[in-house]
Amino acid sequence: MPGRVDGTAVDGTAVDGRVVDEAEAGGTVDGVVARLRAFGAGLAPDDGVAVFNRAYLTVTEAVRERLGGPYFADPAAVAELDVLFAGRYLLAVAADAAGREPPACWRPLFELRAHAGVHPLQFALAGMNAHIQHDLPLAVLDTCGRLGCEPEDVEDDYHRVNGVLAEVEAAVREQLLGAHGLPEPAAPLAHLLGAWSVDAAREAAWSAVRALWELRRVPCAVHAFAAALDGSVGLLGRALLLPLGLHHGVHHGVHSGLHHDVHQDLHRDLHADAAAGTAAGRLPEARNRPVGGSADESGTGTGGGAARPGQAQLECSGLPSA
Repeated sequence: MPGRVDGTAVDGTAVDGRVVDEAEAGGTVDGVVARLRAFGAGLAPDDGVAVFNRAYLTVTEAVRERLGGPYFADPAAVAELDVLFAGRYLLAVAADAAGREPPACWRPLFELRAHAGVHPLQFALAGMNAHIQHDLPLAVLDTCGRLGCEPEDVEDDYHRVNGVLAEVEAAVREQLLGAHGLPEPAAPLAHLLGAWSVDAAREAAWSAVRALWELRRVPCAVHAFAAALDGSVGLLGRALLLPLGLHHGVHHGVHSGLHHDVHQDLHRDLHADAAAGTAAGRLPEARNRPVGGSADESGTGTGGGAARPGQAQLECSGLPSA
């Protein structure tokens, strides 16, 4: 297997230091589909993670259908990207199943997956937000490293996927809104959902790809950028999951009284994150660790020797970290 374009070895370690195992993700697009189906089969239908998993499975199947035809210029590269991309979501799934914290961008979805005040479409979009705006740019860089190519070599096919995603997103919105309706009043949710789109998210992700590619020979800068991206995407995900009403009773025994408590927690965390980010002169980090949780920035969940928030930025700048 070829080395990365910048000459570093390919050993399964991703651009941000996490280990993305293709075999664990299924090894092939067919394997990814099988993994997503198996995981989804073990979840309750109204589980927020299950809602996203079904949408992601639909996207993956739609991409797979086009791999055998003329739709993509380089189907092999798209398949490689698809597997590495899925691997990042499945890493978050595995971390949660093992009792470890998933990356910050995924924590809001996993933490609020049973909240009765969150509309199913909010779960779907929060998952898309984490996967597209954080996982996708890192997966593109990992794919370039595996194949020995540059982002421009996969850019056309990257944008061809947009058409597939637009179809799926429209179908998911229609299905979930048709099945569950809108809460009363409907205006807050309509405004929230109208403020996020797949096209805008993928354009932002491609901008992140270009920035990471330019930084690739400065590892500390790559890690700092990836950490900031993780935190800021997690913050947006928590905003997308703001409880706006109760839907079809109580999810998994979570009482309706939790709606008020979580609403207050989210309001407090969003303001605290914004204040912290402004004071530090950098992107705010998502404050979505449970009380007493470890500050493991490596994604391993071990908590041992983990960098404190902001440490990567300090190391890169040459400033001492207290």
